[in-house]
Amino acid sequence: MPPNSPPASICLLRTSAIGDVTHVVPLVRTLQQAWPQTTLTWIVGKLERRLVGDLPGVEFITFDKAAGWPGMRAVHQALRGRRFDALLQMQVAMRSNLLSLGIRAQQRVGYDAARAKDLHGLVINQRIPARTGEHVLDAIGSFCEPLGLKQTQVRWDIPIPDEAHAWAAEQLPGDTPTLLVSPTSSHAVRNWRAERYAAVMDHVAARGWRVALIGGPSPAERSAADAVLAACHSSPLDLTGKDTLKRLLAMLVRAPMLLTPDSGPMHMANTVGCKVLGLHAASNPDRSGPYSDRRWCVNQYDAAARKYLGKPASEIPWGSKIERPGVMDLIEVDAVIERFEACAAHGQHG
Repeated sequence: MPPNSPPASICLLRTSAIGDVTHVVPLVRTLQQAWPQTTLTWIVGKLERRLVGDLPGVEFITFDKAAGWPGMRAVHQALRGRRFDALLQMQVAMRSNLLSLGIRAQQRVGYDAARAKDLHGLVINQRIPARTGEHVLDAIGSFCEPLGLKQTQVRWDIPIPDEAHAWAAEQLPGDTPTLLVSPTSSHAVRNWRAERYAAVMDHVAARGWRVALIGGPSPAERSAADAVLAACHSSPLDLTGKDTLKRLLAMLVRAPMLLTPDSGPMHMANTVGCKVLGLHAASNPDRSGPYSDRRWCVNQYDAAARKYLGKPASEIPWGSKIERPGVMDLIEVDAVIERFEACAAHGQHG
């Protein structure tokens, strides 16, 4: 049960990455619904703020991790003289633990011992319940439990500006069903082979769907997109480097499906109900896949555990990454096409 006196102020510390900050939004909604008078301050990364920084009722303070120590000092300067009733320290990396030292708070809630690292235990005075087998979103949601709340529903409603919807409608006009393909992850070893993406995209195009390749403006993403396009026999739209995070969200609203490895766009798609053809071998989809619906994912995580670790996934620590060169080759083109066809039939597209 919530305490009789709700906290007057809560600071949330989760700076990155894109997927993880989407997992924090339902926690924000839970706190706002239970305690509408409580002020919420979220310390978030520079890029990530572009996605969630217009959430109503939340004060945002940007942490520019690329700036190093000056970036940390800027956050501390912004918080000078302030004290919070509670800090929710939802990131265990050393940089975040050091950043949290400049945040004054009576309650300092962090991860349980099994999930803590990099001296995390020294910057907190309370821990979330020790559980295993949880999705990352549920683990983040449990940060309200030491405060006396329980997250019982999951809601995002991340704002999407009219401009972003208009741009998405211009790129993806009409009612033709669209498969968006986001081929890269921030972890290169999670990426699938270009020719395999191309084979799936050609199949989908032959079924009468529109196919659009998406991604950020970085040289690595441009290079990956070029490799996929070179391997395609069909002519997909190339929107790589042309969108913003909000425009991507608007495209995901318009598109029935996204094909991607474990990545930020996967979790963005989940927030707006776009079905995800997730490619999982290096990571466990039950922990870090699309939260709401994992039926359309291709899951070779157990096969990866057996091949690279010599034991089934059920016998390795929860959350283990199997980021080995070649691990994504365990995912076959036919398996992805099968999931596309099943998802299209379920949604009565094509």
